[in-house]
Amino acid sequence: MKKILIIEDSEEVREELKTLLCRNGYMADYIVEFKDVCSQIMDYDPDMVLLDINLPELDGEGLLRELRQKSDVPVIMVTSKNTEMDEVLCLSFGADDFVAKPYNPSILLLHIEAVFKRTGRQDRESAICTYKEVSLDMSRGIMSVGDTSVELTKNEMRILGYLIKNRGRIISRDELMSYLWDSEEFVDDNTLTVNINRVRKKLEECGVSDMIQTRRGQGYIIG
Repeated sequence: MKKILIIEDSEEVREELKTLLCRNGYMADYIVEFKDVCSQIMDYDPDMVLLDINLPELDGEGLLRELRQKSDVPVIMVTSKNTEMDEVLCLSFGADDFVAKPYNPSILLLHIEAVFKRTGRQDRESAICTYKEVSLDMSRGIMSVGDTSVELTKNEMRILGYLIKNRGRIISRDELMSYLWDSEEFVDDNTLTVNINRVRKKLEECGVSDMIQTRRGQGYIIG
């Protein structure tokens, strides 16, 4: 059963959300203290976060940026800030979806299901992805090689995880971009190059060189 953590300052709204989620086959909980929220999320280790933008003592967008440095957990912004610019900013900061209040409960559930499907969120027991000495904890955004561990961003983790799961075949840049963002509308070629280079650098920090090989004019392959 997937766990969803609600981060919402309205007691009435979070109780409604918890009831809705529990009635529809999810484990659900919420936080009531809005200090060290990112640490609370990591301790709870959810499969998804429903996050309001307007929170006491902090803003949800800032929290999202902080969380993305530590985890690739799917995040749906559920908020009364519903302008097109709000949506673009949330997605650019790493949100997986955006649902404006007031929302239709059935529509929210469809968004949750769609994000789980799109992100390929695995069951908790199969959230570890490995290749030779490299181990990826997909739920925590941690890459480990022996006793050395480094944190990966959401896209870094997804890039390396996708290449490992598809090892033995060349993955084109277009395929990677489609997998990462589901749309090329907000993606340019340089963005992918930057992410690939960051993954390679972090692999080298762990003592692993030439794991991601470039096939000129074709794409990338794990070697």
